[in-house]
Amino acid sequence: MKLADIIETFISGDWGEETVAEDTPNSVFCIRGADIVPITNHCFNGIPQRFVCDKTIENKTLKAGDLIIEKSGGSPTQSTGRIVYVSEDLIKAKGNVVCSNFCTAFRVKTGWNPLYVYYYWQNVYNHGAFFNFEGKTTGIKNLQLDNALSAIDIEYLPLEKQDQIVASLASIDEKIKVNRQINDNLEAMARQLYDYWFVQFDFSDENGRPYKSSGGKMVWNEKLKQNIPMGWIVEDISKIADVYNGATPSTKEERNYGGNIVWITPKDLSDQKSKFVYYGERNITQKGYDSCSTHMLPIGTVLMSSRAPIGLLSIAKSELCTNQGFKSFVPKKETLGSYLYYYILLHIKQIEQLGTGTTFKEISRDDVMTYPILVPKEELLNKWAEFVFPIDNRQFEIQQENKKLTKQRDELLPLLMNGQVSVNYHLSDD
Repeated sequence: MKLADIIETFISGDWGEETVAEDTPNSVFCIRGADIVPITNHCFNGIPQRFVCDKTIENKTLKAGDLIIEKSGGSPTQSTGRIVYVSEDLIKAKGNVVCSNFCTAFRVKTGWNPLYVYYYWQNVYNHGAFFNFEGKTTGIKNLQLDNALSAIDIEYLPLEKQDQIVASLASIDEKIKVNRQINDNLEAMARQLYDYWFVQFDFSDENGRPYKSSGGKMVWNEKLKQNIPMGWIVEDISKIADVYNGATPSTKEERNYGGNIVWITPKDLSDQKSKFVYYGERNITQKGYDSCSTHMLPIGTVLMSSRAPIGLLSIAKSELCTNQGFKSFVPKKETLGSYLYYYILLHIKQIEQLGTGTTFKEISRDDVMTYPILVPKEELLNKWAEFVFPIDNRQFEIQQENKKLTKQRDELLPLLMNGQVSVNYHLSDD
């Protein structure tokens, strides 16, 4: 059978004149192409709210079991053909859900487990089948969906067999989901403490009481235009971190690529959506490294994308270098690394305003070097490090485990689909 044969109906994401202002009667949550990543496990915490008319609610509201495809890449670096499953948990949590006009959704016919179709589609996507059906309009990739659905085969299996395959793969996805929830909880703890100590200034004073709430001495800082605790200082970022640009080896020279030097682009951070980065989609060779002005960065470097887009953040967990789309901060003291990460995260909207350019905005190295940063007393930074380092280590362990689980799932996927592996087993807790 062809993929086109198993689809009962399409639910378009193209609203046209149906989308109106916030005074419309219905609010919905809108899944965009940027929300579709391989390890979301069909959960969406950051999808935006939209306001639509009754016609959209009636015709385009999604149901549990629907499948959403990214049919148009929002930028030349995005892929098309990515798919995500609309779960019951998502509908319960969000209520009315639609997809954006860069996507389309479909509902499968009776006799097909939608999760089986999701995994089958994911397998086809992993093997690059949709690249053959991409066109471009003004630099944006568009999936020629009708052609793809009419050309790509899917083998029918009895529903019981589909369910068995789904159970095997979903057990791995469930473990990934649990790990992500643990990481989210750890991150919430770290951010909450950062807020108490370095935003509200209620760190413990010498008597164990919250500093500002207990009348701790505050002084006006003209540079930040706010009161700060006595003894804290404001410095340019360049005083507490060395700032580096990146670069790209010539793509015309094949020998520049395929080596063992980790080389990071903004797309890697966008795809991985992780606090830490230690690998990229494409490594470079020593020849490639020597041919350009990129810089090898140590573990603990804070990476910030400075164009296309501005504001993606991550902490290096391996020695690596970057392309020209970054400004990278190498802290001059180890205790400053995690503090610097959260400080930039807190002020990213203001930092974005430093960007200039006509085609796309970019932040210069000089601008970020002179950006002011509030520096607490060293003893407080040491206490912060004692608290946050174990959290960082645990988060990174979980991130690595999820990468291994994702690899295991993606390797198992084609074997199950092709009948090369039996489904009459259960995965161990390991």
